[in-house]
Amino acid sequence: MSKVKVKNIKTLAETKYLKLYSADYLNKKGALRNWTIASRKNIDDLNNKFFDNGEDKPDAVVIIAKHTDENKLVLIKQFRIPINDYVIELPAGLIDDGETFEETVKRELKEETGLDLLEINQEKTNKKVYVSVGMTDESVALVHCTCTGNISNENLEDDEDIEVILVSKEEAKEIIKVEKNIDVKALLAIENYIL
Repeated sequence: MSKVKVKNIKTLAETKYLKLYSADYLNKKGALRNWTIASRKNIDDLNNKFFDNGEDKPDAVVIIAKHTDENKLVLIKQFRIPINDYVIELPAGLIDDGETFEETVKRELKEETGLDLLEINQEKTNKKVYVSVGMTDESVALVHCTCTGNISNENLEDDEDIEVILVSKEEAKEIIKVEKNIDVKALLAIENYIL
């Protein structure tokens, strides 16, 4: 079986946080096909990744945090434009240029929840997993950590509408039963937390 190979990528649309590309590729039978890719990377970084074996760093962090004083999992309920509703998620954010994923975890945890990072569990942390590979090349560092402090919304950006929720294992079970809008990463983290 031959390996499918991307032959060419061209830009369809660009916005500040998301780009849309058209990719020509050969399928396993050698037929030329086309796929549309959503990406956070610019065209140069994408070409470097696809054709020059360049480094492919994660785009963002997703934070699975346990509040040590409360002995609870940190979740957020955030308004998301694509579904025009609130959704249960994990704290998360894009990695800024020149920033390590550890620095991003500290910054985003503080920004979205007001909580302070204590320690990252490097053994449980996965430094790069893909989010939805049928549509996008976006990858995230899935970070397990502990935190402390008090919940605050004073560091939220103007476009962030977030409520922080600290949940016990029993409360986590209820969230799974009642919440209709839940991010898959949050669902899996909650299920793992319950176990």
